[in-house]
Amino acid sequence: MSCVLTNGTGLQQRQIMPRKPFINSSEFPFHITARCINKEWFHLPMPAVWTVMENYLYFIHHEYKIILHAFVLMTNHFHLIATAPEANISEAMNYFMRETSRNLTEASGRINQTYGSRFFRTLIESEHYYQHAYKYVYRNPVEAGLTNKVEDYPYSTLHGLMGRSHTLIPTTYDDTLFSDLEATLNWLNQPPQRDDLSAVQSALRKRVFKLPRSTTYGQHPLSYEKY
Repeated sequence: MSCVLTNGTGLQQRQIMPRKPFINSSEFPFHITARCINKEWFHLPMPAVWTVMENYLYFIHHEYKIILHAFVLMTNHFHLIATAPEANISEAMNYFMRETSRNLTEASGRINQTYGSRFFRTLIESEHYYQHAYKYVYRNPVEAGLTNKVEDYPYSTLHGLMGRSHTLIPTTYDDTLFSDLEATLNWLNQPPQRDDLSAVQSALRKRVFKLPRSTTYGQHPLSYEKY
């Protein structure tokens, strides 16, 4: 954000307003996303990109003690839900972004960097909001037309949690998924109302996740928590 000021000579000077500081938390999870530069593809086969992501998610889990809840790799971006008990999500993600970018850039022969900007994160302060973000992340490949069912998409921690593939990503125990596997998959595969989807997308562009009360997109059928 910037504003224009006039100095004593009548010339305009542009004053750059400082970036709002990140909200840090050791208690609540974050939804984190980053996109390729110019919204391009990763310029590598998806299995190769997935391997790079796996390796560095494994590293930040052990080195920075990051709890990994869900991860989905798309063709030109990723979605991650993670908690940082040591309130070090910035340090962990800065390392992750730097090293994955370096590896992907070298492997693909890119001239410029892999990512278009820094990662963006949204704090999720309740179980109810977590369910909305969780469903959004795992439904992303379905909404993009890459698969018909969430459980069939191979570049997702859901695929590994269900035993459909081997993954290095040390995802924490998924209470949402395993509370009732069949009910959860039915819920994840249920298409949302367009207005609800738009509300969730808007909430994930904010520093703290907030939704109108009328949004039912991510209300898990076995959950009784209210706002």
